[in-house]
Parts: sequence; structure tokens; C-alpha cells
Amino acid sequence: MNSYAMPRSLRLGLIGGNITATRSPALHVTCGLSLRCNVTYDLIIPEERGKGFAAVLADCAALGFDGVNVTYPHKEEAAALVPAGDPVVAAMGAANTIKFTPSGPRAFNTDHSGFKAAYHAAFGAVLPGRVLVLGTGGVGRAVAFGLADLHARELVLVDHDPAKVESLAAALACHAPLLKVVAGDAGTPADLAGFDGVVNCTPLGMVGRPGSALPEGVTGAPRWAFDAVYTPLETPFRAQVTALGAQFLSGYELYFHQGINAFEIFSDLHVTAPDWVREIIQRGS
Repeated sequence: MNSYAMPRSLRLGLIGGNITATRSPALHVTCGLSLRCNVTYDLIIPEERGKGFAAVLADCAALGFDGVNVTYPHKEEAAALVPAGDPVVAAMGAANTIKFTPSGPRAFNTDHSGFKAAYHAAFGAVLPGRVLVLGTGGVGRAVAFGLADLHARELVLVDHDPAKVESLAAALACHAPLLKVVAGDAGTPADLAGFDGVVNCTPLGMVGRPGSALPEGVTGAPRWAFDAVYTPLETPFRAQVTALGAQFLSGYELYFHQGINAFEIFSDLHVTAPDWVREIIQRGS
């Protein structure tokens, strides 16, 4: 760990719905400890305050927050409202990290960078292949852009909202014009034959949102699978894909890598002891 102290504390938070089970406070506080920095991390649910996302974000700025993470269902609104701090945020139209700077708030997406880091850590240089993407909201957009950067061969997008599929497909066409992107059937496929990978980017399976994005009795033999849900770690989706023989990438890995990246954006420091951070937060879970 570093032997120096930061010149001040960091006030951080998370804006979203259904976030009481999140592990983000532990991750950011522990990142701070690894750098001898005091961190506070508030959970902010707009609905409980009777305010919209924009009003809550303005409150955070006025109260002197250094930054906030953003989760479901506000990631797309965050990208539309806050100037991008990274060109990829404007391209994908979703943000999960907002840093308050002297020039105003700036939006980033560490779901995007965190997914790529998690994929590389799990699967090395193996390409994603043909991938079924379930859910095209905020995290789905970030993961899809990550898959494009990882040189996926084809993405099949499925969502109950056709407009979201169309929007993501158009954004990907600009970001990665050589990538084949198609809209899947409105109903989730019961047969995953022909897919190398399948990713769940819906909230189904998380605490308070029971179920799976895959139907019961799903068949096929995907090589790998990813679930963005990490609370709880064991989800119906995970049980389904591992039963089909898929190598599984947990949403916990996305949570960990995106959180490290977000903390570095908030603090302007490099987390030099990520293994120590992982050990501490796992010890306390």
C-alpha cells in the first residue's frame, strides 16, 4: 500500500433504485484505505426523496460530493444530462460514473472498461465470437460496446423495448462499423445453439427482481456466459448457463473492475494494491 496520505477526504455516493444490497460502499471505502484516504459513500434513491435524477444530482453537486456512481434505471439519463468526460460515453449513450470538477460534472462509463478488464482476466485473448445480449439498457449498452472492442464476431440484441435495440444497433454501427449486429426475436431464445456467448444485462435475478432472462428448459452449448447481476452471486441465469457447460463470468468481476476504475477517476490516483482491496472486501462479505 502507498505510504502517503491524500490531502483530503472523498465524499462519494451511488444514485439508483433497489440499491440497498449493493457492495459499492465497501469497495470504494477499501480503495480509500489502500491509499490512506478517508472515503464516505452514500446510497441515494431518488424515489425515496420524491425527486428526479437531475434534481438529486444537482443536490450532490451542491453538497460538495466529489463524484457519484449511477446505476439502474438512470444510466442513459446520466449520459444525456452530463457532458461526457470520455468520447465513448457520448457514443454509447450510457454513463455510470459522474465526477464533479471545477468546470462542472463529467460523465464516464466504467461498466465499459470494467467489463473488458473482467473478460480479459477470465478468458485471456480468446475472442467472444457470436454473442446473445439480453437487455439493451445502460449496462447492456456498455457491455455491447465492450464486446465490440473485444472483436466479437456478431451481436444479437434482445430487449422487450424494440426502440432500445434499434438505438443500440445504430450506436454500434458508428462505433464498430465492421461488427455484425442484428435484432433478436422479441421472445428470449429457448435454444442457444449457434451462440458462443450469452450475457444477461437485465436486472432479473438481482435482489428484489427474481427470475431469469432465459426461459426454463433452455438448451444449447454456449462456450461462455456473463451475468451483470452480482447480488446475489448465485442467480437462476448462472445455474442455467453453467448447466449447459458455459464458463461463467460473474457480475462480481464487473463490479470489482468498474469500481476500481471509478475510484481512480474520482480520486485522480492509481489503486496500486487491487489484490489487497479484493481480499479485504471478500473477507467482509
